[in-house]
Amino acid sequence: MKILSFTILFVLLLVSCNEITHKVPKLDTENPLELIAETDMLWTGMAISKEGRIFVNFPRWSPNVTISVGEIINGEIIPFPNEELNSWSFENPSEEKFTCVQSVYIDDQNYLWILDPANPVFQGVVESGGKLYKIDLSSNSIIETFTYDTTVCYNNSYLNDVRIDTEKNIAYITDSGIGSIIVTDLKTGISKRLLEGHNSVNAHLDYLQFGENKIPLKVHSDGIALNNNREYLYYIPLTSHTLYRIKTEYLINNEIKDEYIEKVSDLDVATDGIMFDNFNNLFLGGLEDNSINVYTYNNELMKLIKDKRIKWADSFTRDSSGNMYFTTSQLHLPPNEKGKYSIYKINMK
Repeated sequence: MKILSFTILFVLLLVSCNEITHKVPKLDTENPLELIAETDMLWTGMAISKEGRIFVNFPRWSPNVTISVGEIINGEIIPFPNEELNSWSFENPSEEKFTCVQSVYIDDQNYLWILDPANPVFQGVVESGGKLYKIDLSSNSIIETFTYDTTVCYNNSYLNDVRIDTEKNIAYITDSGIGSIIVTDLKTGISKRLLEGHNSVNAHLDYLQFGENKIPLKVHSDGIALNNNREYLYYIPLTSHTLYRIKTEYLINNEIKDEYIEKVSDLDVATDGIMFDNFNNLFLGGLEDNSINVYTYNNELMKLIKDKRIKWADSFTRDSSGNMYFTTSQLHLPPNEKGKYSIYKINMK
């Protein structure tokens, strides 16, 4: 009896663990999207700390941008970590300030990472080069700065998104200006450009299709995501309908061969940012049909939701409970059709 009881308990534990590890997303259809914040300023990225602090960034795509990184406190966007670091301008540029922040990211150790491609208004990377900042949220201070010189960040590069592997101390960054993956050893600070010129990081199209309207656009490697065991890096050019992946060991060891690059799935619409949830489902935006899509842990592509409020889902993030959020950037809309830029939480059953 004891052996039988132990066997039953062991099986139940296995089933329980499997349910925790793998779960296909199910949308709360009565209240699928919950508005979390909105602003009149164009934001692209967001990140949520373990304590629930919400950080956002505003790329300097016009001279009017007055803040690069902010924290949302009581509905108000406060310059983070202070006003001085956010005070760069064309009239008063400084290498010690944020120049054109494109994304923010919280790692699993609760550090905030800020990626600055340093290419304001797409006029070329400033002389000091792109930067990646590591922020200690207990002191709200920069504790490390990684700089990308001209050997890895060219004049027309645009560092777009970042993922951090805290176990191997590696940062993975997409360059959407010149298709490539940049890999940074966070212990040595040494970076390398990989896959440059490869079809998987280059734009496959020169437009996006919105109904009957074609919008000319050519953006290379953009969305990037580490699966939950950090074995694979997933990535996709923005103007493309094909998702790829490669084992992280090949990137770290500089073993780049065509047979190591895997085509994961064809998509029916383009996506921008991508991110895994706690159950190894990959969330992807649906730029061309106002949707959120999911490539599930069991290798199925599902359209989770289509909604007119999803106006260019730009970046995804998740909170400490595993809830998924995204920003809208409305990049496909003419000025007279744009409303507030929003952050939504995706409500699940």
